[in-house]
Amino acid sequence: MSHLWRYAGAALLGASLTAAFPPYDLWIVAVLVPAAFALLVRDQPLKRSAVLGYLFGAGFFLPLLDWTGMEVGPIPWIILALFEALFFIPLALGVTLVMRLPGWPVWTAAVWVADEAVRGRIPYGGFTWGKLAFSQADSPTLGLVSWFGSPGLSFAIALAGGLLAWVVVERRLWIRAAAAAGAIAVVLVPALIQPMEPGGDTVTVAIVQGNVPAEGLAYNDEKRAITRNHVEATERLAEDVEAGRVERPDIVVWPENSSDISPFDDADTRRAIDGAVRAIGVPTLISAIVPTEDGRNVRNTSILWDPADGPGQTYVKRHPMPFGEYIPFRSIAERITDAVRQQPRDHLPGDRIGTFQVGDVTLGDVICFEVAFDGIVRDAVNEGAQFLAVQTNNATFGRTEMTEQQLAQSRLRAFEHGRTVLVSALAGVSAVVAPDGSVLDRAELFTQDVLVTDVALADGRTPATRLGAWPEWLLTAMGAGAVALVIVNARRDRRDDRPVDDQSRPAVEAGVQ
Repeated sequence: MSHLWRYAGAALLGASLTAAFPPYDLWIVAVLVPAAFALLVRDQPLKRSAVLGYLFGAGFFLPLLDWTGMEVGPIPWIILALFEALFFIPLALGVTLVMRLPGWPVWTAAVWVADEAVRGRIPYGGFTWGKLAFSQADSPTLGLVSWFGSPGLSFAIALAGGLLAWVVVERRLWIRAAAAAGAIAVVLVPALIQPMEPGGDTVTVAIVQGNVPAEGLAYNDEKRAITRNHVEATERLAEDVEAGRVERPDIVVWPENSSDISPFDDADTRRAIDGAVRAIGVPTLISAIVPTEDGRNVRNTSILWDPADGPGQTYVKRHPMPFGEYIPFRSIAERITDAVRQQPRDHLPGDRIGTFQVGDVTLGDVICFEVAFDGIVRDAVNEGAQFLAVQTNNATFGRTEMTEQQLAQSRLRAFEHGRTVLVSALAGVSAVVAPDGSVLDRAELFTQDVLVTDVALADGRTPATRLGAWPEWLLTAMGAGAVALVIVNARRDRRDDRPVDDQSRPAVEAGVQ
């Protein structure tokens, strides 16, 4: 294969990986692509592998993240995609190197996890979109997530791909057969893992999807209308309850940005929300953008509103998204694109875990993109959450694939922690996700709807919840250690192959004697 064709193949291979994610959901592609990627960089000079890795990453992220530029133009989308593609350079280098080791499919899979671990932490807290694990909501491998978390699931997918690549390059028939059998086992055996069964009491929860008056960023001009939509939907729910058409919920959940006008500072907004909560008569988890004391910045805040006492417990989003909710190096960014002006104030992060005590029930809460970060969701479960709510605003991204991709992440979290996950979205898709990752009910995009469901409370913890980040650290150490071993061995080989000059030869010979 000429270099040009190999480079083009890298970009096309990266683009093909998007088929593993929603809305296509061809999960097997996430196995085949790492296999092809290993073959692509095998025995290549490191400089060429670096270029191949970057082209692969660009080919992957440009179509996967196209929704990020839907309303703000192509420049932020392209910058984000091309920046994230940089993380595939060390991935390609690492895979190229560790393929020199015995049992290399194990080490290539560990390198994948190490690369995802780094990408999920730097810069600015990381970006996890596009993890192999997030493509597996409908895969038989999903069960692994309840034992080893999303890093363990990514490892299994990459390992299956590496074993398939081994089948292609290995000449010994028995090893090829063993590798093929191993790949099949890695994919199919986890289907035997059952989700953790929640036991005990149930609680009735209503998810309110109030909808927005317009698609795209234009809805931001109708903040009062959005709050009014959620107020009216909640009041209609109260009427249905009084008429006996719907069971009275114990808790109501509104989505992110359901009140972009702070009810602490605006009397009309406070009065409207309080009226709706009093009408339904149960604690309601709302979401508001609350200015800081000096008014220069804001906090994305979830507020548990009591029908008698008003606003009470709060949770501030711990992981605001860079460039979406705050602008790093704002003065420089403003010179690059006018889109920065659409985010005039930065969202400041909170410092407490998202749990709310509602009587005897503990509700765990994460906001929007936080569902993509292992530690934030796990913290809520370890803090006692008996079920999880994901408050999100997907209205900004219209009818793109972003909504379904985020829903797939919620499905993975449900199986990972053995919890029902309730997705409350501003304009859809709101959904009820069972502990086995299946979607029990959902509201469609850009509709006003209310989902009422009985949620089984869970108090146990899965192995993944108990192990926490240890599987990721262990696999990352394995990948980094394998790369380091190859580098050390290569340097030792070069030193051993270095010719001995004439002046030092007698001393060397004397030493040997």
